[in-house]
Amino acid sequence: MSFVLRCPNCGPREVTDFGFGGELIPRPRSQPSFRELNAYNYFRRNVAGVQREWWFHRSGCRVWFIAERDTRTNEVLWTARPSEVASDERGAEVAEPEGGRRR
Repeated sequence: MSFVLRCPNCGPREVTDFGFGGELIPRPRSQPSFRELNAYNYFRRNVAGVQREWWFHRSGCRVWFIAERDTRTNEVLWTARPSEVASDERGAEVAEPEGGRRR
């Protein structure tokens, strides 16, 4: 199913212009246990509903941003730059997705 996603820099674009980076989850503390690191890397909530996600505008400005999207309908509620989102719903600091980097 295709839908329109709004890049905070470039405006509305077809979702095929973007790369999905996964759910926005807090990173573990600086010295995580093996169990914490495993949970961070492999376990996702995968909710049927609204969740915050990382997206990368690969066919445009090449910048990572955050979107809040309903996974049942693909309705995008809002998008923002990481600096505009202080923390996720659990109060954890926003961190780049694995393998991602800001420019």
